[in-house]
Amino acid sequence: MSKRISSDDVAKVARLARLDLGDERLEAMTSQLDDMLGHFADIDALDLDGVEPMTQPYPLVNVLRDDTVAPGLDRDEVLAAAPDPDSDRFRVPPILGLDG
Repeated sequence: MSKRISSDDVAKVARLARLDLGDERLEAMTSQLDDMLGHFADIDALDLDGVEPMTQPYPLVNVLRDDTVAPGLDRDEVLAAAPDPDSDRFRVPPILGLDG
C-alpha cells in the first residue's frame, strides 16, 4: 500500500508548528499519521447512505435546571477560615517571584 503522507509533509507541518522532531521522531510520526489516515480511508469507504449523522451513540438530552438565587457563603466565616486574611481579602503568596 502506498503512503498517504510523506516525511516531507510531516516535516513541513512540524516546522510550521515550530516543533523540532528530529529524524527518528519524524519517521515515527509519519508512520503514525499514515496509519491514522488509513483508518480514515477505511471509514470513508463505508456505505453510509441512509445513516443519520450523530455526535454520540446514546440518545442523551441535556438535563438543565432553572437558575435560582441561593444564599452564598458568609464572608466573615470564609475569611476566618483563611490562613492569612488581610482585612476583607484573601492574602496569597506571590506567584511571580515578587516580594509583596
